Amino acid sequence: MIKILLDCFGGDHCPEAPVEAAMNALAKNPDLYLILTGDEKVLRKQLEGRSYPQDRLEIVHAPEVIGCDEKPTDVVRLKRNSSMMKAIILLRDRDDIAGMVSTGSTGALVTGALVRLGRIPGVIRPAFCPILPTMDGGLVGICDSGANMTVTPAHLRQFAIMASLYMANVYGIKRPRTALLNVGKEAEKGDEIRQEAYKLLKETPSVNFVGNMESRDFLSGNYDVVVAEGFSGNVLVKTTEGTALELLKKIKKDIYSRTLYKLGALLMKRMFAQEKEFMNYQNYGGSVLLGTSKVVVKGHGSSKAVSVEKCIEQAYRMETSGLAAQIEKEIVIYDHYEE
Repeated sequence: MIKILLDCFGGDHCPEAPVEAAMNALAKNPDLYLILTGDEKVLRKQLEGRSYPQDRLEIVHAPEVIGCDEKPTDVVRLKRNSSMMKAIILLRDRDDIAGMVSTGSTGALVTGALVRLGRIPGVIRPAFCPILPTMDGGLVGICDSGANMTVTPAHLRQFAIMASLYMANVYGIKRPRTALLNVGKEAEKGDEIRQEAYKLLKETPSVNFVGNMESRDFLSGNYDVVVAEGFSGNVLVKTTEGTALELLKKIKKDIYSRTLYKLGALLMKRMFAQEKEFMNYQNYGGSVLLGTSKVVVKGHGSSKAVSVEKCIEQAYRMETSGLAAQIEKEIVIYDHYEE
């Protein structure tokens, strides 16, 4: 039985979205056991009238709520009875629990995971790795996307190793093509950190390193993993998502500007619906935190049920594939590189 914690009071659509996602995930996975954390009275109300396997669902009462303006360190110290911190503490203390999913505060989740859970032996710093769709129908992961604002070349090598193993184990991509985010494709481009990281990645047999990548090629389908420090990685992800959303708005506005365009859009209605689904980040789950001792998945704060369910699926696959053990085995080869 794979046991996963679900923080039900962190995002914009909580607790409705997590509860709905839990029902769907339990129905699809007979060996999945979910533990919901949050206000028990509210959660019991949400479950009324639903049909679900009661022997595979547990509720842990956590009445406190984390505010969006609270400092992560204060949350870790003072909000032990919040739905997120209760989940993190349970994940640390119970060997039978594999991982957790939360759509709450990113800062609090990262801080809590590092302080309470710790890292996989050999990992210098855990890193976020979200997934986006590519133009050829594939997927690309970017690591890091916000957990580490400053890095060393050794960090970037570890990000590449962890993300490559993640894409291979969870998404079945053999020898993921891995690139380093940079200002140009030439080996000598970028600052000293990027140049040294380039050399290290070329010397790493377990990483299928294909060179530097410029941001405009992110969704080209030529790459399966992109390595970056958290600042530029986060900017790349947010810019890509924002551009897709604004483009959809522009197309919709243009369609309604002329009758002829409306008629054309009517004929292409199915195609537009498919493109909208393709660009919808809700369909691709959340950012996994690679490198922590147990599985942690961070969903968008605006996640709806479909997205939370994808997050649960990510956590489930990470555990069943034995990803943490594989990361530890591979990282230890390079553990002589210090932070």
